Amino acid sequence: MPKSFRALSAAPRAAAFLAAPLAFADAAPAQDYPHVPEPMVFDMMRPLGAKQGELEVNTLATTNLSGPDGSIHWAPEVEYAVADGFAVEFEFPFVDGRLEELKLGLQAAFGTLNGGKSAHGIQYLGIYDRHSGGYNSTAAYMLVTRFNARWSHVGMVGLADIGRRASTGGNGFITNHSLFYDASDRQVLGLEINYRGGSEGGVLVMPQIHQMVGSAFAIQAGIGAIKDRGDVVRPHAGLRVIRQF
Repeated sequence: MPKSFRALSAAPRAAAFLAAPLAFADAAPAQDYPHVPEPMVFDMMRPLGAKQGELEVNTLATTNLSGPDGSIHWAPEVEYAVADGFAVEFEFPFVDGRLEELKLGLQAAFGTLNGGKSAHGIQYLGIYDRHSGGYNSTAAYMLVTRFNARWSHVGMVGLADIGRRASTGGNGFITNHSLFYDASDRQVLGLEINYRGGSEGGVLVMPQIHQMVGSAFAIQAGIGAIKDRGDVVRPHAGLRVIRQF
């Protein structure tokens, strides 16, 4: 996921948003969902239409390649499909050796569109900041499309810091668009563009490559550019290592 949004929101409100996607747990009928890669930085909690019992563990690490902040942001994740079309995620973001946050994610698939070429759903993140003791909520609508055997797209739009006043950086608009090209059955090339509005926002552009290694491992790697609000454009690198079960 993108770097942490540490606005505070009340615990009851966070709990309400956390429960909301549960209403869609049975909304994904048994059907064939299009196979679309997941973005490397703003990843999904299993692909839409994942089958019950699917399990994945992965870790994303990112860092700026220039500037005063050389910290490594990395986050182990566990993703599990508790039912067809419904997945949960537990994420533990670190900065260097410090555990910064605890995240719980929920994702629900709504079904397919466009004759089975597209699918849509919703993703929710509840974030607990270990230093401030506050809660933060982020939610995004997702639409994925398989254009043909080679090209596909993932689009996400939503809000970060839900419920926090806009004047203090809350309710920031977020969007992610990722275009993928299947170079082979085991290799995907992609371009991911992530934007976050508000006082703590910025833009990330991340060309990337996804490579299967054996039958259960995959590596995603990219070097791109990031511009945080008030800062200059800086080179940015990312690496995600994935193990599927």
